[in-house]
Formats: sequence, structure tokens, C-alpha cells
Amino acid sequence: MSSSAISRDDVAHLASLARIDLSDDELDRLGAELPAILEHVKVVQQVAGDDVPAMSHPIPVTNVLRADEVRAGLTPEQALSGAPDADEQRFSVPQILGEE
Repeated sequence: MSSSAISRDDVAHLASLARIDLSDDELDRLGAELPAILEHVKVVQQVAGDDVPAMSHPIPVTNVLRADEVRAGLTPEQALSGAPDADEQRFSVPQILGEE
């Protein structure tokens, strides 16, 4: 598919691959806009050489994590204290599938 000639069928095919539903007007509009978009991608590809690291954000992003610490959890009685119904230290919920 050359960037200078993108047919409406090409746009429809790309949209189906991306699982995007487009109206007839959108197919026509994108058929006219895609060549310019592809030209911009070519420019970016030329600038981004092997010495330019790939990134997902324009600024560095780091996770701030706390250290894992073992702490006491709830007892079964505490966990079930607000439950409407419990059976054998488990939450009891209404049956929805008709299975026993």
C-alpha cells in the first residue's frame, strides 16, 4: 500500500484489522488524511535512530513502591462480621446458576 494512493477499501480493511467501526463519511475522510499521517510517520522514523531509546512517556516514569512487610490480617470472624450470611467461615451468596 503506497502512501500516495490509499483507497477507501484499504481504509476499511485497516479499520477492520483494528476492530474499529467507521461510518462511510469517516472512511472517506480518513482515506484523504492517511497519506499525510503516513508521511509524518516516515519523518519520525528517519529521526529516531538506533541511538534514540524507545519510550512510552516524554518524561521518565518510575513506580514508588513501599517495602513488603508481613502484617497481621483479619481473623475469619472479623472478615465475616459484616457479611449478610456465612457458612463454614466462608461468605455465603445467592445461587445464580442453578447448580448444587
